[in-house]
Amino acid sequence: MAGHSHAKNVMFRKGKANKERSKLFSKLAREIIVASKMGLPDPDHNARLRAAVIAARSQSMPKDNIERAIKKGQGGDAENYDEVRYEGYGPGGIALIVECLTDNRTRTVADVRAAFSKFGGAMGETNSVSFMFDRVGVIAYPADKGSEDAMLETALEVGAEECISDEEGHEFLTTPEDFAGVRDALEAKLGPPVSSGIFFRPQNTIPVKDDVGETLIKLIDTLDDHDDVQRVTGNYELSEALLAKLGE
Repeated sequence: MAGHSHAKNVMFRKGKANKERSKLFSKLAREIIVASKMGLPDPDHNARLRAAVIAARSQSMPKDNIERAIKKGQGGDAENYDEVRYEGYGPGGIALIVECLTDNRTRTVADVRAAFSKFGGAMGETNSVSFMFDRVGVIAYPADKGSEDAMLETALEVGAEECISDEEGHEFLTTPEDFAGVRDALEAKLGPPVSSGIFFRPQNTIPVKDDVGETLIKLIDTLDDHDDVQRVTGNYELSEALLAKLGE
């Protein structure tokens, strides 16, 4: 299962995210606003909002900020954000999916295209790489919640497709349709998850050489730094040495 863990391939960006907490909170708030605007302001009756609130809490976003974003989504003066997805290839032919929430599509597509070009990649048409990914519900828990065997047993009990465990923690995978039910069943059994959501997940990963990986990460970081970009997903697998270097 090497390379398939979402946590493993993003852990090197945790320190960076901590240093730029205000930017991170802005992105989390944007998702909460959109989720609140699309449904009820009660997370218990709005699956997307609940996932957004869980994500915000996992990053220690203040309760006041969360409540303010929920109220803003319910108000008539909330910004109108469009959900857009861009696809392309980064260095080494790595497939990338860039998910955005934007109030200006023209600005966002120009900025995303420029980032791809700057680091030797190229944007493609819609669905040019997404066929290499599955849309999967992911519910994550810390490693201390139990052994790998115990978590696999729990996955069977709650109807999850599988559970992937490593030293970073446990990820329960579901179909998008079963996501809410499985998440609620896990929360009743294990408590609130570290994070949860429906994400793109690569069907296979491609090991990249360290020099290519460093350029790839510069591209991903540039995209991540953009206010409109919510998530960047790729089918890459970084070496342990590069992960360690990036995590320093």
